[in-house]
Amino acid sequence: MRSFEPTASTRALRARADVLATIRDFFARRHVMEVETPVLSAAGNSDPGIEQLAGGDRWLRTSPEYAMKRLLAAGSGDIYELGRVFRAGEAGRRHNPEFTLLEWYRLGWPLSRLMDETATLVNACGACFDRQWRVNTLEYGDWLHETTGIDPHRDDVTRLRTAVRDHGIHFDGLAQCDRDTCLDLLVSHVAEAALPTDAMTLVHGYPASQAALARLDGGDPPVALRFELYLGQVELANGYDELTDAAEQRFRFESENRKRQADGQPIRPLDERLLAALASGLPACSGVALGVDRLLMACLDAEAIDQVIAFPAPIA
Repeated sequence: MRSFEPTASTRALRARADVLATIRDFFARRHVMEVETPVLSAAGNSDPGIEQLAGGDRWLRTSPEYAMKRLLAAGSGDIYELGRVFRAGEAGRRHNPEFTLLEWYRLGWPLSRLMDETATLVNACGACFDRQWRVNTLEYGDWLHETTGIDPHRDDVTRLRTAVRDHGIHFDGLAQCDRDTCLDLLVSHVAEAALPTDAMTLVHGYPASQAALARLDGGDPPVALRFELYLGQVELANGYDELTDAAEQRFRFESENRKRQADGQPIRPLDERLLAALASGLPACSGVALGVDRLLMACLDAEAIDQVIAFPAPIA
């Protein structure tokens, strides 16, 4: 390959164009408005599991979520955005530091309805390539219990660390791992590998500690009103019944920054405009973000993300 040429084939680039057109048609038919929000922001993402790329005195967005919620609070109605997002340190067979994300919000929808729509959209894109996936639904607690033998909502951290060792997962510093780190290890090394390779799986009911920007259901124990969509064994989308409580969101952001500080990570400036939007009255809504490049990989049976991106980060 000559140095200037794309890593993706012309066929893959045409497939990308078809998928983007399908997505836009899907939402146009449902009267969901396309929006554009800034790629650069003065605020950061405090999630300890996500690192941002800096652009001068601004951060390159990891998601359009914060700005889109400001639009929702200002009365936009149902909206979607299809654009580039950025995450530092994410490079590999399924990761590129710059990738295409689809994010959309539905006012007044319960999470179950958004789960159905997300599955419908994925199969609509698959239809461009004569691909359709059957849909399975799993509760997170049942999924982890069946595949690893633990109760992710009730087992203490000692039990979870033991389960990590029993499943042969080698992780430096396991003795100091918290519950969520143990659960993430069990999911990525054991539970995901048990998912059917020829189906779409919707997992819902995540632990309250993994709620991020999702509401809790108020049960005993409470669980996050959140879902993830897997295509085969690859995580493709992450959705929430969105938190609308500004005080609770501030508490979560500050808790994430405390964890970042404890782990030696830089703290991130909070998005005060997002918090003001929540305080002003974010309408009840559900939202989801979906990785378009990974969807293309599944549609084309691509083995690496470079095969569906014209100019991936190492050669851009």
